[in-house]
Amino acid sequence: MPSELKSLLLNPVAILVMLTLSLSGCVGAVAGVGAAAVAAGSTEKGLGTSISDSVIKAKISDDFLHTDISLFSGVSISVNEGSVLLTGNVEKPEQRVQATQISWNARGVIEVINEIDVTDKSSLKDFAKDLAAAAQLRAKLIGDQNISSINFSVDVVNGTVFLTGIASTEDEMQAVVSHARELRFAQEVVNYIRINDDDRQ
Repeated sequence: MPSELKSLLLNPVAILVMLTLSLSGCVGAVAGVGAAAVAAGSTEKGLGTSISDSVIKAKISDDFLHTDISLFSGVSISVNEGSVLLTGNVEKPEQRVQATQISWNARGVIEVINEIDVTDKSSLKDFAKDLAAAAQLRAKLIGDQNISSINFSVDVVNGTVFLTGIASTEDEMQAVVSHARELRFAQEVVNYIRINDDDRQ
């Protein structure tokens, strides 16, 4: 059996296309359309990844809607191969933290990048200190070889450090928390990290 035909038959998307066309009497088009399906499946971002990203986005959007309507209306969600980018505006810094936490709860997420802007700056007492503390902690996580820094998000609001993400082990989670507690401007550490319970890592 030629290798091209074998690959075609092993591709579930191609099989589905062939069956559909056969039933509709378009047998003559099977070879061309089937080959196109195989080519699409071998691209850098295949059909399966696109479907997963769409499911992740739908899940986060639904959770935003049922948690806080302003998150649903004010935040845009982009998902690329499990990496979630949040943009837009919210009124309170707590809502920004909440958006990160909700996004990490979606199965299949491997990273959350939060670029949401807070419109009510009056509630941020020590904005510069918070930025410095967050940057310092991210640097510590990146520099620790026992921590996969991409799996965690850091938000600092008025000296309170909010940690979210997925840890592969209890030891990794405790290492992240320990780094957070060592921060100079950290008054409190709130840990929303959970231990990995799916195949996202």
